[in-house]
Amino acid sequence: MRPAPACGSGFRGDSGRGNVGIMLQLPPLYQDLTFLSPLSDERAAALARFIADAQPATVLDIGCGWGELLMQTMARTPQAMGLGVDLEPERLVEARRRAATRGLEGRVSFEARDARHLEGTFDAVICIGASQVWGLPVEAAQPLDYAAALAALRGLMRPGGRLVYGEAMWSSAPTPAATSVLSGRDDEYLQVEGMVCVAQAHGFTVTAAQVASLEEWDDFEAGFVGRLERWLQTHPADHPEAVAVREQLQDQREGYLKGYRGVLGMAYLTLVAV
Repeated sequence: MRPAPACGSGFRGDSGRGNVGIMLQLPPLYQDLTFLSPLSDERAAALARFIADAQPATVLDIGCGWGELLMQTMARTPQAMGLGVDLEPERLVEARRRAATRGLEGRVSFEARDARHLEGTFDAVICIGASQVWGLPVEAAQPLDYAAALAALRGLMRPGGRLVYGEAMWSSAPTPAATSVLSGRDDEYLQVEGMVCVAQAHGFTVTAAQVASLEEWDDFEAGFVGRLERWLQTHPADHPEAVAVREQLQDQREGYLKGYRGVLGMAYLTLVAV
């Protein structure tokens, strides 16, 4: 996704919301967001319970960001060891800091690793917004390859292992207003029914398929633009980059409110490897 919201380590385009983030030192997203996805505290707790109820010994989080969901899961699984992988150094530093604060540094580690090169099997896996790892580069503007992602994830899991798979999807039929600020493609995403079928075809039983609410999306979007608002509040109006930041803020708000709100969705599938 290009200017669309970011999830996991990036939700197909954390760097794609314009180039302001490249030009400027903006505040980190973890100052405004609990999770790097449209995910409420209540839903996150339910996802963590789904994994913890199986009493896993090993938990992997692909695209872990600053590790919040992994750490919440680890707090419920005192017998487990956790590994979070991401390619954003700043987020990994924050994840390690939080793990130390919560007394989890001995049970959870965070590493800069490419998920395509992971080896071994895990009892439980979290993968939210990171499917693009196994597909073509975002710049290719091709449909998201759910099948490649789920096949790779199944290869990292033992039979009976549990997977929390969160990914972008169409909540309703894509409109020109929505696709114009994303990839421009009507076929970029599946709807949730299609995601369920792909998961079943690639070695999983689907125990539940939930979709993020508009409230979760609204909260996520507000958090995502929060750093732009704070940048404007702390810099003079005649700053050389102020015009670009204001334009980025306006584009993001309008792209969401007039474009993909209620059209772009986020599905959270809880899966068991068969």
